Amino acid sequence: MDNPLLKPFDNPFGSIPFEEIKLEHYKPAVEIAINQVKADIENIKSNNESPNFKNTIEALERSGKLIDTISNIFFNLNSSATSDEMQKLAQELSPTLSKYSNELLMDEKLFERIKSAYQNKHLEPLNNEQEMLLEETYTSYIDDGANLNKTQKEKLKKINIRLSSLSLKFGKNVLKDSNNFQLHITNSNDLKGLPDDVKDAARITAKSKGKNECWVFTLDYPSYIPFMQYSEKRNLRKIMFLAYGARAFNDNKFNNEKIVKKISELKLKKANILGFSSHANKTLLRRMAQKTENVYHLLNELEEYASHMAKKELAEVQQLCDKLKGPKRMQRWDFSYYSEKLKKEKYDIDDEMLKPYFQLEHVIDGAFKTANKLYGINFVEIKNVQKYHKDVITYEVKDEKNNHLALLYADFFPRESKRNGAWMTSYRGQNKYDGKNQRPHISIVCNFTKPTETKPSLLTFNEVTTLFHEFGHALHGIFADGYYESLSGTSVFWDFVELPSQFMENWCYEKECLDLFAKHYQTNQSIPIDLVQKIKNAGNFLTAYQTMRQISFARLDMAWHDLTKASQLSVSDFEKKLTKKSDFFPTVKGTNMSCSFSHIFQGGYSAGYYSYKWAEVLEADAFEYFKETGIFNKDTAQKFRNNILSKGGTEHPMELYKKFRGKEPSTKALLKKRGLLEIKKNE
Repeated sequence: MDNPLLKPFDNPFGSIPFEEIKLEHYKPAVEIAINQVKADIENIKSNNESPNFKNTIEALERSGKLIDTISNIFFNLNSSATSDEMQKLAQELSPTLSKYSNELLMDEKLFERIKSAYQNKHLEPLNNEQEMLLEETYTSYIDDGANLNKTQKEKLKKINIRLSSLSLKFGKNVLKDSNNFQLHITNSNDLKGLPDDVKDAARITAKSKGKNECWVFTLDYPSYIPFMQYSEKRNLRKIMFLAYGARAFNDNKFNNEKIVKKISELKLKKANILGFSSHANKTLLRRMAQKTENVYHLLNELEEYASHMAKKELAEVQQLCDKLKGPKRMQRWDFSYYSEKLKKEKYDIDDEMLKPYFQLEHVIDGAFKTANKLYGINFVEIKNVQKYHKDVITYEVKDEKNNHLALLYADFFPRESKRNGAWMTSYRGQNKYDGKNQRPHISIVCNFTKPTETKPSLLTFNEVTTLFHEFGHALHGIFADGYYESLSGTSVFWDFVELPSQFMENWCYEKECLDLFAKHYQTNQSIPIDLVQKIKNAGNFLTAYQTMRQISFARLDMAWHDLTKASQLSVSDFEKKLTKKSDFFPTVKGTNMSCSFSHIFQGGYSAGYYSYKWAEVLEADAFEYFKETGIFNKDTAQKFRNNILSKGGTEHPMELYKKFRGKEPSTKALLKKRGLLEIKKNE
């Protein structure tokens, strides 16, 4: 069989031949690629020379590139363009890949060479990046069980294979159960309060599903969120909320309760085998936070500033609810609706006022112009690169001297084959092997409001910040300039990876940036100065409540992953016990967060969700520096690019941050930015 995965990609920029790859190509390609890397490893082990950095560490780093490429393609597409057949194949390939990974990480002869190279590192001159690779390689082998005895290794191998399979099944269940729900509205009176473009989008969704005489709302963000914000039909908001909150918690074959418990239990067993009391303790050793105490300290400090004010914010929303003769006690399905009305009353602003100024194409162009003003780079749309879906847009990224810098795939709209949310990933990493600078292929994937029959895609302000967020991740990948691929781009400590993304969101609140792209889609008039000011004024609306919400997610993550013995509680009771003190609303029977918490049970955020707040401290401090020097100051931007964006994981992140900023960050910048310092003073 002619297999495009096994041939050099001779498309422009070495891009992936998506249109030529079929499902049946993956399995044989994986088998061949695994045999290839096994041969590479045998060559390393059979080398008669004494183990050193070059013949062991660097040789290992450069092995297995084919299997990495195939895995990247397959699992990226399994998130953004999947099918029942692909998900079935994922369950088949996952144990094979886990078995290969286990064998590699627990190969005694290979580890002896790694250990010898590590112990004798003082005998050869190594630069900072080489030292980091040596340290990371040795530590990862230790952390993954290289020093265990044979019995322990066998137990760990089985756990790793099972975890890999359960994680895939978790994600599949969330997607399937989300797609199972549709709210069909046949009476136009039930659309009361909804903006025209939201109704138009629901009509298009209905037609796409063969339902011509109704409006269909789904649990995709662009459908769900505006419905909850604007629908005057409280009973329908409740139906939508219950469906969203019950994803993968329903009494059907997509229920994730057993999977959540099993993943948590297996991660604890794995940590115990490796000598740690909990999964969190094991994981945090290779994070900036280093230990659980530091995570809890950050969460407690933020909670100290935010908790009391959050209650006041909710009371204010309830007051408006009372004024409008709403329910005596708001429920969860009421909060978005009444808080949106309060925002409009306090700041004379809402999403419907802003959306005409945020046409998707203009916002994309604005992100590109922002990067150009900061770093001198350009994005050129290209048509000669194969795509995995017709909605994908492809760009060549060029540096300030017009040299090729990266390839960017942008995928913006929801579909049933794509999981919810927004993320950045890469299809090809960056390295400088053999005198060549292999440039990266980066992808950003979102779920934004689609165009309707009468209007282009008009984004909410939250969608604008989401685009800039993912674009920040993309810049981290685009500017990668390391020698070794495993230390390049976004290959950094997990609580550092959100710095470039959250950092980029700041520009969305600045007039100097908004003037680049915020133009009315009909008149082409720039966004008025008073509307920009309203955006800034409303920037900290419900800031304490939102802070507490993020803290609660981080605490739920830590609760599952800092267990020192398996919980005997049901998933529902586990959550209730955790949220009892901090929950602002009554518990809603039939809903559950854990069962759809893909970040921690499918993605890489287990014992890491706190990273969003950790990185927020960094980005607030970093942007304060830009505010001092000018938000488009090229010298400051160059320092950020040289010390953060291009360095990847070549040095410890705190050292990189101090090189950029000249000092360690303080939580005060974040508290000041969120308006919580002033709140604390006034209490």
